Amino acid sequence: MVERGVTVVHGTVSSAMRTLAMLLVLTSEAAVFMRLDLSDNDFDGSEIPYRLGHDLTSLTYLNLSYSAFFGQIPSEISKLSKLSTLDLSSYSSHLKWTKRNLRSLVQNLTNIKKLHLREVDIYSTVPDILVNASSLTSLQLDNCGLYGEFPVGIFHLPNLEALYVSYNSDLTRYFPTFNKCNVFKKLDIASTNFFGQLPTSLGNLHSLIVFAISSCNFHPNVPSSIGNLTQLSYLSMYSFNDVSKGKLSVSFSWVGKLTKLYHLSLGDTNIKGEFLSFVSNLTQLEYLDLAANEISGQIPSWLMKLTQLTTLTLGDNNLQGPIPRSLFQLKNLEYLFLSSNNLSGLVEFDQFSKLKKLKSLDLSNNLLSVEIRNDLSATLPKLETLALGFCNLTEFPKFLKNQSELTKLDLSRNYIHGPIPKWFWNATIETLLTLRLYDNFLTGFDQYPGILPWTNMIFLGLGFNMLQGPPPIPPQSIKLYDVENNEYTGEISPLFCNFNNLQVLELSNNNLSGMLPQCLGALPELRILILRSNGFHGVIGKPATKHEFPNLRIIDLSNNGFSGDLAALESLDLSQNQLSGRILSNLAQLTFLAYFNVSHNYLSGPIPLGEQFNTFQEDSYEGNSGLCGMYLPKKCEDSESSTRPPPSIVEEDEDSVFQIALDWYVVVPGVVSGLIVGVVVGNI
Repeated sequence: MVERGVTVVHGTVSSAMRTLAMLLVLTSEAAVFMRLDLSDNDFDGSEIPYRLGHDLTSLTYLNLSYSAFFGQIPSEISKLSKLSTLDLSSYSSHLKWTKRNLRSLVQNLTNIKKLHLREVDIYSTVPDILVNASSLTSLQLDNCGLYGEFPVGIFHLPNLEALYVSYNSDLTRYFPTFNKCNVFKKLDIASTNFFGQLPTSLGNLHSLIVFAISSCNFHPNVPSSIGNLTQLSYLSMYSFNDVSKGKLSVSFSWVGKLTKLYHLSLGDTNIKGEFLSFVSNLTQLEYLDLAANEISGQIPSWLMKLTQLTTLTLGDNNLQGPIPRSLFQLKNLEYLFLSSNNLSGLVEFDQFSKLKKLKSLDLSNNLLSVEIRNDLSATLPKLETLALGFCNLTEFPKFLKNQSELTKLDLSRNYIHGPIPKWFWNATIETLLTLRLYDNFLTGFDQYPGILPWTNMIFLGLGFNMLQGPPPIPPQSIKLYDVENNEYTGEISPLFCNFNNLQVLELSNNNLSGMLPQCLGALPELRILILRSNGFHGVIGKPATKHEFPNLRIIDLSNNGFSGDLAALESLDLSQNQLSGRILSNLAQLTFLAYFNVSHNYLSGPIPLGEQFNTFQEDSYEGNSGLCGMYLPKKCEDSESSTRPPPSIVEEDEDSVFQIALDWYVVVPGVVSGLIVGVVVGNI
């Protein structure tokens, strides 16, 4: 719809593009528009035309949110000084304002009331000039890459009702003292680095309806004055504790006063003891998350009173006893997560047919025995995700034959025998993204097609089974491929070289043989390569190009038949781990080592002398208070250091240096996030 002074467009890609083209023609004739709303369209990755900011100088309202614009925001937008509303919010960082800071975008917006830039890549501090934006009613800067100290004056803006700065992990501040003049209705700082004590004065924000402080670094003490916020409908405090202060047991009894809540998230807040009885007062709840606490006892039957519940998350607690039948009276339930408790007893799976709206179910890792009738298919709801790990299953559930909307399935740690049935992949061929069948007794695929049929799969976990023959070929979309501890034979197919999205390749403890396809080195995304305990052979040598395995972080080739010499280990990065002990002196013989980093560990003793170690700078060792040496502030005592040259590597086993690196890797099992261990054969 196009009118004088107002433009609003909603439609398909082609109609949206036609309207934009027509609009640009109009702007060349006269700047007549006061309001321009192109939100919720599909401009198919087009850039925002710079002429919007150049010609439409009379605009007071500009909304381009969620319309699939892409690329840099034109600097001309900052010239629209009459704007009272600017909304450029996008999905997944499609828009960027990275060449300039946020100040340059907003410094002319002296009349701004609503500034919404959600998920725009900005990477800037929050400018102090926003403290003077007295007309501002809504500021939304979620997930923008903001950093530094948030200006405290923004909290005291007289008209500010909504503040969203969540998912800016480097943005820091403590809460100021609030007074009754504050008009906040929505306050969301989740997943930031806000810290300190929650002030009692939060109880003065009587108009607050949304309060989200999950995953911050606040002290664990929570003022009961928050219970005075009787208008609250959304409360999210998941994992808000400052871990450096210790996780204290916190009382949340004041939450029982907040009877208008529809969303309550208190997961990972160190709640101990029986199920929180005050929850029974919150009859408007639609979303309840109490996961990752230490709640014990049985799931209470009074949960049936919460008839509006759509999501119930109780995983990772100490709950015991059976799943109460009253749970199946929650007719609106869509998501039910009960994994990793001590629930026990027989579960008659046909009871879930009463939950007609159910989309996701997780009963994994309890002490349950799930009984599934063979005639269930027609009565169960269409699930999107299902996890029945460690549920004493002995065969593939036949009701999966009709689960044509399934995206994730986990049947790990059961007693399922025989092949994976053909009817299962026929039902899920287009939808299934994640399949976890670890630790069963599977032998293969029924009528195996040669290439796995799931066209969009990204995660395949078949480890710890009895699978035979050549490893199955996944689809092009695969990111994690794990078939460890099976009975696979033969060679790695060259088809694996086509998986440009592959990040993890785990083939250890099989009977694979042959040489590795040279083209594996060209996989740009591969980060973890585990080939341990097979029959692979061939020469480990210097790579043919400087671009092989560009992102590899972990490699394990142990217990194979590889030969050759490490005359080519040019980069060794073991930083940010928990390694202890001394740096092995024979590493100094690796004269070809161009990069070495052991920073931020717990290493001690002298840095080896000689050869390449004389070229590595201080930052290669920082964060190891026990290390001493020539390039460090801490010098070694005479008893610690030695000027004697290190022993020759050739006197030891030819694989010793590589084995040392792998031994160091074994020291830190479970450290999975970030840069774990970078042991890379070749050039990074």
